[in-house]
Amino acid sequence: MATKKIQSALISVYYKDNLEPIIALLKEHGVNIYSTGGTQNFIEEQGAEVIPVEKLTGYPSIFGGRVKTLHPKIFGGILHRRDNKDDISQALEYDIPAIDLVIVDLYPFEETVASGASEAEIIEKIDIGGISLIRAAAKNFKDVVIIASKAQYGELEERLRTQDGATTLEDRRYFAAQAFQVSSNYDTHIFNYFNQSEGIPALKISENRAKTLRYGENPHQSSRFYGDLSEMFDQLNGKELSYNNLVDIDAAVALIAEFKGETAFAILKHTNACGCATAPTVKEAYQKAFEADTTSAFGGVLVTNQNIDLAAAEEMNSLFFEVLIAPSYDADALELLKSKKNRILLLQKIDVPGTKQIKTLLNGFIEQDKDLKTETKEDFKIVTKLAPTEAEKDALVFAAKVCKHTKSNAIVLSNSNQLFASGVGQTSRVDALNQAIEKARSFGFDLKGAVMASDAFFPFPDCVEIAHEAGITAVVQPGGSIKDQDSIDFCDAHGMSMVMTGIRHFKH
Repeated sequence: MATKKIQSALISVYYKDNLEPIIALLKEHGVNIYSTGGTQNFIEEQGAEVIPVEKLTGYPSIFGGRVKTLHPKIFGGILHRRDNKDDISQALEYDIPAIDLVIVDLYPFEETVASGASEAEIIEKIDIGGISLIRAAAKNFKDVVIIASKAQYGELEERLRTQDGATTLEDRRYFAAQAFQVSSNYDTHIFNYFNQSEGIPALKISENRAKTLRYGENPHQSSRFYGDLSEMFDQLNGKELSYNNLVDIDAAVALIAEFKGETAFAILKHTNACGCATAPTVKEAYQKAFEADTTSAFGGVLVTNQNIDLAAAEEMNSLFFEVLIAPSYDADALELLKSKKNRILLLQKIDVPGTKQIKTLLNGFIEQDKDLKTETKEDFKIVTKLAPTEAEKDALVFAAKVCKHTKSNAIVLSNSNQLFASGVGQTSRVDALNQAIEKARSFGFDLKGAVMASDAFFPFPDCVEIAHEAGITAVVQPGGSIKDQDSIDFCDAHGMSMVMTGIRHFKH
């Protein structure tokens, strides 16, 4: 039968919140309830009769609760096929009652790991009976309903209430799919815990939380975000975040994280900074970032690592931008910025967690360590006769930070606290440099005394030649070309300084 009336239920749960309405409905429909331990006590407190599992199996809970439901009378009651004559005959022979509904959840393994508990405590939160019951009931969904998470209590309650205590085959298949999702997610987290030390080359990712986005990169592409954005941000205003918003936000928070201990502001378009600056105040940092490209800032993503006060809000309020990210907002600043109803305002609560990056590629996945290396002045190896001044070193550090977060091939021109221009995503490093020079000049920057950062080495001296003609006096690059000396020789001959870091920062 596709529709089946529930006549017996096994209930053994860790979380009992919101279980009361289901107990009441089962009691109303005369369902036999089997249970154990604390769950049994809870159900009896609701006024429902309970058959202890121990009475059914003839065994008490043993080994400190590690073995409670692992018994043929339990699993036979779940797994025997109601339309199979041999199964029915064996169930009668061994006095195995049918179990039509299983409500079980799992010990909180993820939460225990996250709490910093000892390994002994973590191991005890690896569920055995629960996961076995879930798989058994889900496998026999033709006959059995499985509720594997408190998240499904409400859905079960609705079906019991509207379908007179019965479920359809479609209901049972749906709950089975949910159950296998619960079990696979649970096992993934257990494996990943053990694999922190074992290093087995296997990729296991499981994320239960999903948000459907308006569309993907383009309107004809569907999209979802998997994860919990509320852990990182509070959205204080604006429309729903889009796929492109999230990609740009990811780039923005990664860039601004480079400027710990400073007041920094950046404006990004298509993941690249069109403006970036540091200053004594957020208002001044914004002004300097905006100056770098007053055109591209339109519709951009804005980010700062300091509180937004009213002065800063008044300065940027006239600009049309998609997103503003900050760690806090003054009340009057927030009120002003909220005047545009679609303007997305995010309060950032934590840095981006994790040390790995994963993406789909061809017919598989590719994983790498995040690029967490940021060069300081101590990392600079001076390779020219002329050493950069302290001011130039400060500027080279700033330029290198921005360059690290710019699509390759990348060239960044700056002073110690303001991006002048960048050449972004060019197939030639020469093209990237020429783009940066032309852009800087178009926005009124004098490049005399500016510095240049490159994400990778110079295979020829052409870039330092062009930079010299533009007035640039100091260069930072990783080095590593077999022709490094050609660029060094040109710098020596023309009074330029160059430092090498030994660290390349390609970004694709």
